Amino acid sequence: MGQITIIQALLVFVVAFIMGIDQFSFLESLYQPIVTCPLIGAILGNFELGIVVGGAYQLIQIGSMPIGGAQPPNAILGGIMATVFAVSLNMEPTADGVGAAMGLAIPFAVFGQYAVTLTFTIMSGMMAKADKCAENADVKGIRNINFTEMAILGTLFGLLAVGGLYGGTLLGETLKNLSYSWSWVMAGLDAAGGAMKFVGFAILMKVMMSNEMWGFLLAGFAMALLCSANKSTAGATLVLCAFVGIAISIYDFTIHTKIKANAGAAMSMGNMGGDEDGI
Repeated sequence: MGQITIIQALLVFVVAFIMGIDQFSFLESLYQPIVTCPLIGAILGNFELGIVVGGAYQLIQIGSMPIGGAQPPNAILGGIMATVFAVSLNMEPTADGVGAAMGLAIPFAVFGQYAVTLTFTIMSGMMAKADKCAENADVKGIRNINFTEMAILGTLFGLLAVGGLYGGTLLGETLKNLSYSWSWVMAGLDAAGGAMKFVGFAILMKVMMSNEMWGFLLAGFAMALLCSANKSTAGATLVLCAFVGIAISIYDFTIHTKIKANAGAAMSMGNMGGDEDGI
């Protein structure tokens, strides 16, 4: 990647500003790495690499969620910086090739966490005013408080992203030079970045998995292995597994809907009387 232009920096600022707000407002889905990283990749001139980084980083973040006031490493800045490092280091557009970039991006993701915490701390002092506006039915006052929070959060993310863009580009060039003489360092970062994908998915499973779902997990794992081992189906393994999962979901939904409907009908018939009433 060559010298960063003012236009590129402004576009990165705009993307980070919008995504920073979106994580708590708007659609609350645009900020995900699978969306953010391709946009940053396109701005930096490598859309394909942005897609690969977005997919890989999404696996890291898939199980991360805020619990109370605790904020996980931020997906927005982490995804942006992973893309910046991947483009700066001219990495191969493969999931294995961008592992080091994801490892390098984690410290920047923590800065995003700090930005969210700082914004919440600043706005906590405004809650008394928001309560007063609510008591007085002051819609305009509540709106302005929300706009203030969005402006602060979006600006912090925009500034951090632009700072990371310039710093990450320079650091990327340095790392590229070091990778030739200190290849073991890059290999370690690559291994760490690759492992984080599995950690993210494990966190999601810990939250969502129930005992009755383990059979489906094992069945899906077996199906994925069988499909990937066959040359004719290897390229469509994920799609085939998804179709089977959708079929099972539709069947399960249909069965439970019929059970509930039959139970409701039986209760209605019971209320109308039965043989015990002499009818």
